[in-house]
Amino acid sequence: MKKYAFLFPGQGSQSVGMGEDLYREYDAVRGLFDMAEEISKINLSRLCFKGPIEALTQTVNLQPAVTTVNRACLAAIEKEGLRPDVAAGHSLGEYSALNAAGVISDEDTFRLVHRRGELMHRESQKNTGAMHAIVGLEIDAVETIVARAEAQGVVSVANHNTAQQIVITGSPGAVQAASALAVEIGGKSIPLKVSGAWHSELIRGAAEEFKAYLDTVGFNEPQLAVIFNVTAEQESDPDRIRTIMASQFCSPVKWYDTIRRLVDEPVDVLVEVGPGRVLAGMLRKILPKDYPGKVYNVSNMKTLEKFFSENL
Repeated sequence: MKKYAFLFPGQGSQSVGMGEDLYREYDAVRGLFDMAEEISKINLSRLCFKGPIEALTQTVNLQPAVTTVNRACLAAIEKEGLRPDVAAGHSLGEYSALNAAGVISDEDTFRLVHRRGELMHRESQKNTGAMHAIVGLEIDAVETIVARAEAQGVVSVANHNTAQQIVITGSPGAVQAASALAVEIGGKSIPLKVSGAWHSELIRGAAEEFKAYLDTVGFNEPQLAVIFNVTAEQESDPDRIRTIMASQFCSPVKWYDTIRRLVDEPVDVLVEVGPGRVLAGMLRKILPKDYPGKVYNVSNMKTLEKFFSENL
C-alpha cells in the first residue's frame, strides 16, 4: 500500500481561473463554494474565476478563496475514495490540512480563515510591513542577519521554505536593512508583493482576538497524522492543536523542517492539493536526490486525471 501525504498551499499560490473547471464538474465543489460565500459574504466564485487579480490578492479575500479551492481539490480526490495518511499545510494552508484530517469541519474551516483574513488585513492597515525572500543563505546566517537588523525596527523570519530560501518579515526599514546585510555576504533578496508583514510582531495586535475566536470552534482528534508549521511535529490532542494554531499567527512557518519530517516517515506520494505549484517547486529543492517518493500537484481537472491515472 502506498503512503500518501497531502500538502495544502497558502497565500502566494492564487491565480485567476483557479477552481473553475472543478466547479463545473462536481456538485460537491459547487456546494463548498456556496458554503464559503455564505460565511464570508464574498462572491468567491467570481473572484476566483474572473478576478481581477488585485482584488483576489487582498488577504481578506484571498484567505477564504485559496482555502475554498484547496477544499475543492480535496473533494475531487475524495470522490474516488482516496485519503491521505498524513497532511500538512503552508501557513494558511494548515487550515485545509486540519480539515482534511477531520480536526475542523468545512463550515468552521471557512469561518476561521475568513476571520483570520479580516484580522490580518486590519493589522496591515495599522502597521505598514514588508516581506523579502532571502535566497542562497542557510537559516543560521539569516537569523544572525535578522538579529543585527533588529536595531532598525521589527524584523524576523517568517518562512523557512527550503534550505536556502527563507522569507523575512517586519517593518520596511528593518527588512531592507536585513536584506542589504544578506546581499553583502552573498545572498539574494527578492521583495514580495504582500500587503502586510505576516508572521511578525506587527500583527500581534490581533493575536489574542484570533485566539479567542479559535476558542469558539470545536476541534476534534485528527483522523490522520498532521505535521504543524510551528513545531514541525505531529500533535493529536485537540486542545494542544488549538494552542498551536493560535501561536501560528505570529510564529515562523517551519516548512523545510516539516518536509524533512515527512521524509522520516517516509511517504511514497506527496501531493500538492490546491492552486499553483509553489509547494511542488519547494519539494524538489528539499527532497533528497535519491528520495523514491513521487510528487504530484492536483489543482484542476487535467492534473487530477494525471494523478488518478497513476495512483488508482
